[in-house]
Amino acid sequence: MKSPSPKIDRDDEPEINYRGLKVMPFVIGNETFEKLGAIGTLSNLQVYLTTVFNMKRISATSLINIFNGTTNLATLVGAYLSDTHLGRYKTLGYGSIASFLGLLVVSLTAVFKNLHPPHCDQPGGSGCVGADAGQLAFLLLGFGLMVVGAGGIRPCNLAFGADQFNPKTESGKRGVDSFFNWYYFTVTFAEIVSVTLVVYVQSNLSWSIGLAIPAIFMFLSCFLYFVASNMYVKVLPEGSPITSLVQVAVAAAKKRRLASPEQPWISLFRYTPTKSLNSKLPYTDQFRFLDKAAIICEEDKINPEGTPANPWRLCSMQQVEEAKCILRVIPVSLTAVLYHIGAQQQYLVFQALQSDRRLGSTSFHIPAGSYVIFAMLTITLWVPLSDCLLRRLNGRVTVLHRIGAGLFLTIVESVVAALVEERRRTAALRSGGGVSPMSAMWLVPQLALGGLAEALNAIGQLEFYYKQFPENMRSVAGAFFFLGSAASNYAYSFLISTVHRMTAKDSGGNWLPEDLNQGRLDYFYYLVAVLCSFNFCYFLVCANWYRYKTTDVHDVTLVSPNKLDHHSA
Repeated sequence: MKSPSPKIDRDDEPEINYRGLKVMPFVIGNETFEKLGAIGTLSNLQVYLTTVFNMKRISATSLINIFNGTTNLATLVGAYLSDTHLGRYKTLGYGSIASFLGLLVVSLTAVFKNLHPPHCDQPGGSGCVGADAGQLAFLLLGFGLMVVGAGGIRPCNLAFGADQFNPKTESGKRGVDSFFNWYYFTVTFAEIVSVTLVVYVQSNLSWSIGLAIPAIFMFLSCFLYFVASNMYVKVLPEGSPITSLVQVAVAAAKKRRLASPEQPWISLFRYTPTKSLNSKLPYTDQFRFLDKAAIICEEDKINPEGTPANPWRLCSMQQVEEAKCILRVIPVSLTAVLYHIGAQQQYLVFQALQSDRRLGSTSFHIPAGSYVIFAMLTITLWVPLSDCLLRRLNGRVTVLHRIGAGLFLTIVESVVAALVEERRRTAALRSGGGVSPMSAMWLVPQLALGGLAEALNAIGQLEFYYKQFPENMRSVAGAFFFLGSAASNYAYSFLISTVHRMTAKDSGGNWLPEDLNQGRLDYFYYLVAVLCSFNFCYFLVCANWYRYKTTDVHDVTLVSPNKLDHHSA
């Protein structure tokens, strides 16, 4: 007899009714319309802030970086609430509603004239009137609601989709593997629609209509999500998984003076809750200082059911290995900071604005915010191809291989971007300044390289975190990707501010002025290429050191750590 509700009942787990493929249209549909809304607003936000709110380019870029960084940082809070209190279903629901309200508020700043400063013929010029405190506060209210929404949606959507597949069957495992690629494919397609149709309406017809469309898309996202509520598998939170990690750290610190056991895989305290979501892990010999948390001393008491009487003094080997999983991921995750700086060139919109944006010999001008479509098209073409290739290679290309390939491409992308910018600037100066006669289509090669880097690295990161984290921390795993992006946003903002300030006094001129023709953006791209080169070398060291998480299919008391295949996925 099947459970009348798809909600997981831990006392009768076989009754879970997984509807993987049946609910995918609703799960992916929710995320697709959410991206149509969010990307439709964010992709052209630089132009909106400089032309409607009369901000200077450096100020608009810094504000967007801070907003994006705070948005991504909020995913950690959303992940904690999801795994500890609310569960992924409720967190996604609240996040979707907050995101809709945020997009609605931002659209109102364009609809009502008293919510934005008066129009200026030369945005960013000295004669332009900036936004007053009330107008800026209302805009930031919309941003704040979007931060709350993204904090709930981003860490949970992938994990919630994966929850709909049975992890104990081969078809369920295959479904999860394909889900990551096809999920990214569908979302990227939605982003393409956003940066073409929506951005065109915003730039050429009306900001009021162009910002209202994303709000409507987000409303449809909410509708699709809640209409299938009774069909979802809803994994209940088990309590804070972070607490277990802290207990390991505290217990290891208390027992730091104890000698490490000679055969830890035999002598350490072993206990695994029967109803735990987490797979049983074998002993690994990295971070051996944490093993002391599982050493049984005379004063340590064990309850009749096998649990330690004081979990802050004694932890199980399973808990220790889960903590090791997190520590092993952290060094690799740090590469995401410079990866995002290399892959997401935020001055590209301004480069397009000062280039010839005509489509061929026609009079149609491609909106500056739409050029990112070429990166998305690369992702869209690569994802289904890579899905087939990875199946044929049958595991010979690991997730770390894909992450590393993406990091290497950011170096090539930055060098190409520097060469193109040098050509654009030279052509502009020869023609008397202003808009360069160079076609903005010269920006396509670097965008295509950025798209390929994202298809390899970003998807690889998502899969890496999801599979290497303990199962009860999948929302935190989703947040880890966005934490790297958050750190990157803050680092990028700091980098451009520092370069802008330091080169302003340089005899060669400011690298990043309002008029790119008077600056040296190409030098900035070369600087990014150098940073990405250091990042790639650091990754090679981390990848060589990394040991993949394994499942304990044998009795670890009979298996020496030297005989364990630490490299097997």
